[in-house]
Amino acid sequence: MLPIVVALAATVVLLVWMGFFMMGSLPLLVLKHDTPLDGRFIRGLFNVYYVAVILTASAAALSYVWSGKLVFAFGAAVIGGLAFALRGWIIIPRMDALRGTIPGVDASIVAFRKLHIAGMLVNVAQLAMVAWALTQLKM
Repeated sequence: MLPIVVALAATVVLLVWMGFFMMGSLPLLVLKHDTPLDGRFIRGLFNVYYVAVILTASAAALSYVWSGKLVFAFGAAVIGGLAFALRGWIIIPRMDALRGTIPGVDASIVAFRKLHIAGMLVNVAQLAMVAWALTQLKM
């Protein structure tokens, strides 16, 4: 009983992080993304989110393995792996590259905004996947 309780608690914490990020990053689309301060703040929010998801999804995956729920463990591992890839190779490095050129290059502002939106869309897809899995798959 304890393993499944720990796994579900980790999943709830994962859902809280995903929901917090979705609700916290949506209003930031109002920003014009035209100053280095905007870029630094948004990049920081994404970084904190990805670190939290990596840690929480890893804990959930290990807990699901412990409880013998390998399908859920695989799903949690995929979420953690995707967050790791987005943080290390895709979203954060591109944001860092664009932040240095934002005050002067309009194309950088548009590209940074697109990265912001893409990161949010990936989060929504992950959130939907976790919600679907919890309601449709058998525990």
